[in-house]
Amino acid sequence: MLLIALATSKVIFFDFFGYWEAVTATMMAAVTKTLLIVGYYQHLRFEPRSLSYLVSMGFFAVLLLTVAAAYSLS
Repeated sequence: MLLIALATSKVIFFDFFGYWEAVTATMMAAVTKTLLIVGYYQHLRFEPRSLSYLVSMGFFAVLLLTVAAAYSLS
């Protein structure tokens, strides 16, 4: 139920907030949804710490590439 609420919150954010506030709120909802999926539904919290670090490294690599791509476009 929480995932459905977080997924539909994007529509509500853009209806009631300005553009940048809605983008910020959408990103925070996306991060919350991702942590919920990874931690609860994929049972990552019960895995060894080394696997959690491996997933975290992948996440930060994608984040770094996204920031670099956004920087190169501006």
